[in-house]
Amino acid sequence: MANPTVDKDLCVGCALCTQVCSDVFEMGADGKAEVKDGADLNAACIQDAVDQCPVGAISA
Repeated sequence: MANPTVDKDLCVGCALCTQVCSDVFEMGADGKAEVKDGADLNAACIQDAVDQCPVGAISA
């Protein structure tokens, strides 16, 4: 799986990804999701976050 990325222009800050995959995603100071520094980029939950993002802001 490729490294996950968050399109900040699409992200609406719902924080669902942080609930689904808290080992990888966190909310930034701007209220948008971001990939944590040092995140486990092989975490199985990344695909769940991609699939569940309501606006399609996460890709991997």
